[in-house]
Amino acid sequence: MKSYARVIVGVAATAFFLWLALHEVEWGEVWGHVRRANLPLLLAAIVVSTLGLHVRAMRWKALLAPIRPDFPFEPRIAGTAAGFALNNLLPARVGEFARALVCARVGRVKVGSVFGTLVVERVLDAIVCIVLLFGVIAFEGFPGNSEGVALAQRAARGVAVIAAVLGTGLIVLAAFPQRSLGVADVIAARILPAGIRRHVLDALHAFVSGLGALRDPSLLAQSLAWVVFQWLFLGISYYFAFMAFGIDEPGFAGALFLQSFVSIAVALPSAPGFWGPFELASKYGLALWEVDESRSVAFALSFHVGGWLSVTAVGLYYIAKLKLSWSELRGSAERVEAEVEADPEIAPPKPELGRA
Repeated sequence: MKSYARVIVGVAATAFFLWLALHEVEWGEVWGHVRRANLPLLLAAIVVSTLGLHVRAMRWKALLAPIRPDFPFEPRIAGTAAGFALNNLLPARVGEFARALVCARVGRVKVGSVFGTLVVERVLDAIVCIVLLFGVIAFEGFPGNSEGVALAQRAARGVAVIAAVLGTGLIVLAAFPQRSLGVADVIAARILPAGIRRHVLDALHAFVSGLGALRDPSLLAQSLAWVVFQWLFLGISYYFAFMAFGIDEPGFAGALFLQSFVSIAVALPSAPGFWGPFELASKYGLALWEVDESRSVAFALSFHVGGWLSVTAVGLYYIAKLKLSWSELRGSAERVEAEVEADPEIAPPKPELGRA
């Protein structure tokens, strides 16, 4: 999809999701909840959420260890902060590529290898996020009618199977990278159109190149421990924000549930900053505990605005401090793709002339 088309789709999706989340809300009540909110607790929630950038940067070290065992902290936090800020400001989630580009340039390593670790990080995030989401649902006492709870618990068992399959797939790719890539190349040549085959194979090869940490039992254990810690740590920010708005019913388990629910929702198309999916997921997620809409919206908008401002400010600080080029950051997706294709250690072999 062309970049301008992605922008249009993202803005339209944001407008639609915001309408769903806000069109029946009593704004007088929302403002009342905001005025009565516990400001120190809300600020604490925002601080914890922003410190999540530093936790993610610390977690990244284990995945980067096969590239450079002593990978310094500054490239990791600079890339993380800049990437998240750009996701808040620019369309098409360009920050994911900018994160790899900034870290690689500051850390003086190959971009393709760094990008591969981010793909692995996202897969680990997805697995833990899903496990937390459905793990909370599977607990006795999860709110909702009995049929809904039974259905959710059956879904939880199904998701556990999916998570196990994903985990097994990661282990196979990590243990047999060349054989797995060889099979993938053959399959892609037979079933994928030439126009997208190269992009798919580049992404897969970059992904496998980032699996180095999973081949080392110690680094694998560190990666898993960090990803679990990160999601539990960020759950504290949701819990503090709940308390700031007098939302007592969900508790910390509910904070983990809503965090995971929101994280899945923001994967949907939206304008920069994930406006719309965040608010809609918060409203419907808290409705399970019968939290009234005005309080849910007050929580969502306040927490979202505060987190957006603080994370963006940290990212802009590192962009300014390191004198990073805005034009290069905006074009980081194309730059990362070009460097992956040019890296003989990552890119799949070029097809021979006359062959598919």
